[in-house]
Amino acid sequence: MSLAFVNALQCKEPHADEVWSVAWTSSDTVISGSVDGTVKQWDSTSGQVSLARPPHNLAIVSLSVSPDARFVLYNSLEGTTCLWDIQSDKIVGKHESYDRSTVDGAEPSWSVSLNPKGGTYAASSGTGNVNVFSANPDSFGAKQATLVSGKSKYGMVCKYSPDGRRIGLALENGQLFIFDVESQSLTTTYSSHAMTVRDFAWSYDSSLLLTASDDKRLTLHDVRLSPSGKPGSGAVATLVGHSSWVLCTDISPDSRLAVSGSADKSIKVWDLSARCAVSTTHESGEIWSVSWRPKPPAPGSTGAFVSAGQDGFVRWWRSAGVSGM
Repeated sequence: MSLAFVNALQCKEPHADEVWSVAWTSSDTVISGSVDGTVKQWDSTSGQVSLARPPHNLAIVSLSVSPDARFVLYNSLEGTTCLWDIQSDKIVGKHESYDRSTVDGAEPSWSVSLNPKGGTYAASSGTGNVNVFSANPDSFGAKQATLVSGKSKYGMVCKYSPDGRRIGLALENGQLFIFDVESQSLTTTYSSHAMTVRDFAWSYDSSLLLTASDDKRLTLHDVRLSPSGKPGSGAVATLVGHSSWVLCTDISPDSRLAVSGSADKSIKVWDLSARCAVSTTHESGEIWSVSWRPKPPAPGSTGAFVSAGQDGFVRWWRSAGVSGM
């Protein structure tokens, strides 16, 4: 089986530098964070900016959107984490995670993720731990817990599962750790990659997890299975086809397809049941972030996604033969 995805829309005013994080929200807008220090909300019909935050001094490296699309959590290169209320267009929370004058042994945050159930957010750091902070505006940034992986490696990305029951943490050494939120305990360790895991994605039912690595592979894990702890155990499929680092990935709402972006300047769509690529699109630069449209696809469509990367543009893609998104 092969599928075709067409570039349905391109943003009108690109970022001035690379885009490292992009998210298609439940309100059908798109949020992007860039090395130019800006965070923007885009209209998915016109490709125009509908809201934007003033530029931060340093790059925006990570962002996370609440399920109702009201709040955007984003983090900068030095570890300043902000909570943006889209409805009021105000910053309702700000935490300087690097500030050791207020917290002894403070760890600058890198990747951040909002708890879909609300109340907290998770952040990775350079110590191999996940720190859990309050996401409530009146106590934003107050540390609630530290989840320890036992590895002193850089935390490249952390994400809550959509059901809010787990937190995943990917490290620079290629390992992935799963923590139980309620017990705050480490429950699962995956060693499916020998090189850095740049990104991973949860399926919408929180049962599958897809990792993207510098080893040019994506690996699908079923978190309902118990791995033995040996390298490769717990993996149910390996997706091969990129010729360079795989930088980002996401899983479609129905868990049938996945999309990935790479340093080889290509975007691939994968059939997860067939374990193969069904579409490849070549771009002019590295693809640093991808995100599926969270709404179920229209009849006869295989869905739509958004991509962003080295050239600063945000682009919308839809399956060929279907008009509109």
